[in-house]
Formats: sequence, structure tokens, C-alpha cells
Amino acid sequence: MLIEFNVTNFRSIHDEQTLSMVCDVGKEHKDQNTFATGMRSVPNLLRSVVIYGPNAAGKSNIMEAMRSMRMFVALSHSMQEGENIEVEPFLLNSKSRMEPSEFVVFFMQDNVRYRYGFAVNNERVLSEWLTAYPEGRPQKWFERGVDDWHIGTNLSGTTEQIKLWKASTRQNALFLSTAVQLNNEQLKPVFNWFKQKLMVIKSSGIINWQDSAIKCVSDEGKKRILEFMKAADIGILGIEVKEIRFEDDDSDLPPDILQKRKGWLARNPFDVKFAHKASDSGKVVEFDISDESRGTQKLFAIAGQLLDVLTKGSVLFIDELDTSLHPVIMRYLVSMFHDPKINKNNAQIVFTTHDTTILDAEVFRRDQVWFVEKDEYGASRLYPLSDFSPRKGEALEKGYLHGRYGALPFIGDLKF
Repeated sequence: MLIEFNVTNFRSIHDEQTLSMVCDVGKEHKDQNTFATGMRSVPNLLRSVVIYGPNAAGKSNIMEAMRSMRMFVALSHSMQEGENIEVEPFLLNSKSRMEPSEFVVFFMQDNVRYRYGFAVNNERVLSEWLTAYPEGRPQKWFERGVDDWHIGTNLSGTTEQIKLWKASTRQNALFLSTAVQLNNEQLKPVFNWFKQKLMVIKSSGIINWQDSAIKCVSDEGKKRILEFMKAADIGILGIEVKEIRFEDDDSDLPPDILQKRKGWLARNPFDVKFAHKASDSGKVVEFDISDESRGTQKLFAIAGQLLDVLTKGSVLFIDELDTSLHPVIMRYLVSMFHDPKINKNNAQIVFTTHDTTILDAEVFRRDQVWFVEKDEYGASRLYPLSDFSPRKGEALEKGYLHGRYGALPFIGDLKF
């Protein structure tokens, strides 16, 4: 369960920006859009958050910040000595260009609350820390600086093991990632939250349906994805998936075309066909997925990941969810997270969109809507709708499009 995410000095983000999943005192949609954590020290959390803002305001950088944090936790132990860390500080300020990027997340895993974070530049980890709150009491498990370490008494391990974990942690790797690879069982829930309970889907012009296709190989997986597609009412009766095996000897295509085909098959090594019913004869007609609309392709591409998130009670960050999707489909996807009968394990979704038709008090609580805009210095600012104290039942879409909450593009005069 995600509680809060903080990021500082990353891309268009200069000062610390905070995204909170903690719900306020409002009672609207409480039973559907929020859930109890079961812990006295942690209040109810939101099942979803939507982020609005103009193009180039920094919405995607919020998503990318979480993705970067997740990937660094999952993979830093495998980086080679001297390999650069892929972070970019805020470049529109001479001081910030020399300062580290910082990422902090508060979350719950296995009924324990954690606060974990680190600060990095392109060359090394400058600081890293982890505090656990078993039974609500803080325990500092470790804190690491450039030249100093503090290993708390609550972090289990022999003196020899702790020495090994510290000595094995390269300057461009995280202690958390390294210690878990060296069999620290106590830190595994924290590591596994990032690797198994957090998913980030970037916005991309390339639609990759590999994950959903893999699930369709099994009868149960195919059944679940077909039910999902049918519920979206796009006229699909069945799905057939066959793995494609590429053999160089089997093709006389020019080298450049062969290379492109290899790249395409690396992303989507499956032949996917959808069955439709002919309007005149009633016979079943198969269409290749490439002949379907981009909306259908995207819906299939995210189906497997969405169902995984809902099943596991994971956290999903997805950029530009609305791309190629009808507003009605958007409402349907959001409603899945808000329905306790479907979202039985309290999965959470954070997404960006330009679709204002779902900016509706009938869909979201006031604390679920967030905005991003740039300030006078070109830095992104993230803030919640609740800052404006909107009235209960206020016409949110109208208020946003009329500039009441900011985060709108500025359209200048174009002269010919």
C-alpha cells in the first residue's frame, strides 16, 4: 500500500514535491474510493489518484520519478563499478545542477509501515535510509552517508554478515538491494514491495501487448482477459494467441527490414487474433491485432497488467491512461479500482490524463484529484484539488476548464 511519495531535484522538479494517498476527512465515496489499512497509526488510504495539467508541466516526470526509484532499487546491485546512475537533476538552476536527486516513499508491506529513501547523483549514492514502524514504533534499521554508516540494533544479522553487506555495497549501488542479494531476509519485504507490488507504465507511442499475450497462453489467463475485454463492450468474442519464432534462414527480406522485424518481435513475439461476429452471416471472423483500433490494442496491452495489479493488491502508476481510450472506457477502468467487489485486495492506481470528462464529483473524491503546473522558474509544482476547498458536489470539470484550479495551458495569439 502506498502512503506517500516525495521527490526532489529530478528533471522538471526542483523543490520537494509530495503525492499523498492519505484521504482527508471528507465522507464522499468513502466506502468505494478509500480503504482502511487496519492499523491505528495509518489512516484510510485512497484507491486512486488522477493528475491533470498542461503539456510539458511535469506530469510524466512524476511518473518517471517513481519508475526511476523502482528500477534503481530492483537493479542497482547488478550495476558495474563506475557505471553511471540514470538521474537528471533540475537543469534551470546552476545550484541544483550540482545537487543530488532525492526519492522517498512511505508504504505498507505485510502490515508494517516503512519509510525508505535515498539521494543520488550520476556517480554515486550520497545517502540512503530505512525506518520501519512495527506496531507503530519507529526503528531506524540503517542510515548510510558518503563515508559513514549507522546500522540499527533492530536490523538482524551477525557482525560478519553486516560487514559483508557493507563491504559489498558499491558507491553506485543501494545497500537495500545489495543486502537482499546476499540473503538478508529481514529486508526482503521492502525490496519485494518495489519489485513485485509496484508497477509503472510509461507513456509510449509503441503499444506492447506481450504481457497480456503471455497470460493468454493459459486457458485461465485467456478467460480473464477475454472477460475484461468483453466488459469494455468492444465486440470481441474470442482471443487466439500463438508464439512467433523468428528464423533468419526463413526470410529473404533486406537486412534493414530484417532488423526492424527482429526488434518488433522482441517486443511482441506473439501472433494475436481477435474473433468478431459478421453482421450478415453471423459467422466468426478473425482479425489480426494490428488491424484493430489503437484503442483496442491498448486495452489488450494493459489488460494483463491491470488484472495482475487488482489480483495482487499492487500499486500502479500509469502515464496518459486516456491515450486512444474512449472516456466511457476510462470510467470503466477507474471504476474497477473503486469497486470493493473487484478490488478485493486494495490495489491503488495513480494516473495522468487530459480527459476532463471523468473530472467529476460522481467519480472522484476531492482529495483524489491533483494538478501539476510550472512556476515562474520553470519548475513543476504538484498540488491537490483540496487546496481550493471546493464545495461538495462542485462541477469540477467546469471549474478546472475555467481556470479555478490553475494547471491549464496558456494559449497565446498566433499572428500570420
